[in-house]
Amino acid sequence: MAEGASSNWPVMSIAEANAALAGPGSPVELEDAVIGGVAMKVYRNAPPTIPFILEAAADQFGDRTYIVYENERVTFRALHLASRRLARALVSDFGIVKGDRVAVIMRNYPEWPLGFYAALSAGAIATPMNSWWTAEELEYGLSFVGVKAAIVDAQIYERIRGMLERLPDLKHILIARECVEDIADPRVASLNDIVGHPNAWADLPDAGPSGVELGPDDDATIMYTSGTTGKPKGALATHRAVISNMFNSTTCQARMYLRKGEPIPAPDPDAMRGTLLAVPFFHATGAFAILIPSALRGDKIVSMYKWDAGQALPIIEAEKITSVGGVPAIAWQLLEHPDRDKYDLSSIQVISYGGAPSAPELVSTIKKRFPDAAPGNGWGMTETCATATLNIGEDYVNRPSSAGAPPGAVEIRICDPEGRDAAPGEVGELWCKGPSNCRLYWNRPDATAETFRNGWVVTGDLARIDEEGFLYLVDRAKDMLIRGGENIYCIEVENALYDHPAVMDAAVVGIQHKILGEEVGAVVQLKPGKGATEAELRAHVAGQLAAFKVPVEIQFLNEPLPRNANGKIVKSELRQRFKARA
Repeated sequence: MAEGASSNWPVMSIAEANAALAGPGSPVELEDAVIGGVAMKVYRNAPPTIPFILEAAADQFGDRTYIVYENERVTFRALHLASRRLARALVSDFGIVKGDRVAVIMRNYPEWPLGFYAALSAGAIATPMNSWWTAEELEYGLSFVGVKAAIVDAQIYERIRGMLERLPDLKHILIARECVEDIADPRVASLNDIVGHPNAWADLPDAGPSGVELGPDDDATIMYTSGTTGKPKGALATHRAVISNMFNSTTCQARMYLRKGEPIPAPDPDAMRGTLLAVPFFHATGAFAILIPSALRGDKIVSMYKWDAGQALPIIEAEKITSVGGVPAIAWQLLEHPDRDKYDLSSIQVISYGGAPSAPELVSTIKKRFPDAAPGNGWGMTETCATATLNIGEDYVNRPSSAGAPPGAVEIRICDPEGRDAAPGEVGELWCKGPSNCRLYWNRPDATAETFRNGWVVTGDLARIDEEGFLYLVDRAKDMLIRGGENIYCIEVENALYDHPAVMDAAVVGIQHKILGEEVGAVVQLKPGKGATEAELRAHVAGQLAAFKVPVEIQFLNEPLPRNANGKIVKSELRQRFKARA
């Protein structure tokens, strides 16, 4: 029995709790619908669009702080006013029409949510991109989906300015937080000239709506996610899909109370909650599972220039943060920081995470050091718009290895290689269906057909489901590792190694790491008569890929890398060569 749980816990099964929450009158009531030709359950009371949520938050929570960054504080009303002004400019001054792609590429500044909401309000497809990407990776991201306007910070602009002639579709670049008077390019403008400094957004006149009509099934976002080919794919999601992700999470949280036999707390509009944002906004977690739900609830988001657990501790105390997490690495760093006891962290109510493998002992450590906080872990992916399952409270304490059971709107199944249902309890490939799934991969009909099948997302994850429906992830069928929540596809790093003239054979594997989950390791065989050092190969990869993809350790083999009968490298043997890191 879980610590603190009643003697008769659970008082109802997962199926009973899901059914109770799906019924008439429930805030997360379900109804039958046909979306994109596929029959599924959808959330009856879900807001129609993402901009609608910000507008409602501005009306209900107006002067409450929404975004905090260092000494900049932006209220819900202020962000709404600024996003309206920018949306009107995108439409009237920059010629953005419904369906155009508008990229947002920068650190977690207040201008990130501004650009995101404004692009959506203008009817554009908001296209966040990884601000850690190299110039070449950014060029690919901008060109592949035909981005028409990009909202960037100065660092990103410097990274892409040398390639602008190769991006004919990119007509406008808005630079945040910097003066652009010395830039002669007519495509470049200052975001500050349109909306001013974040602390002054509250004084902007209301520019009114953009005039673009939006509906739940209009396209909203393209989030880049890599595939086994190593090239990023753009996962296209609708407003309904993005919003359904947070209703998935809300359902699972409400289910926690029903399982305990307690009434579900009524929403308290006066409750002051705050999340310390430890992941980038450009992740599905940051944008879909934190930014938008916070607007729905009236919660504050506090961001940092760069994540640092030591700097986060005084922020948690000063801002009375109630929710922290993002990926397991963040939770571990806070729990084990030597200065943890020097600060008042009693405001923390939730420590949740996902996006990377987590050790079962993490939940017990959380309960030991934060006994009043609810630990949470979930599963989702870019293609499911973040949260598909959530394990929280007593369920998580009792099943610390599980990613949770799905809410009533989400179906999961375990399939054999032919797509047939595996026997109960058997390991197979995880398939997921629900209103939070993306529609397709942009301009990739081949990959779309492989991954999106009649409403199901074929995940590539190997998993099993227990007798009550709890999901257990076993491995990843796709050749990928996850470092601190960042997906790294092995073939991409291997290709960079192969590009070195001395490398004959190469394989990339994950090295277990207590904090980051995994780090990048590589094993190479050099060509006869050729030489290269570990430092030389690491520098070579760093010249092509983002820093987090560079192997932390490279080992050399004089003989060929081990392969099976089909010629595939036996990576299980190679992983044994590396020692886990603390």
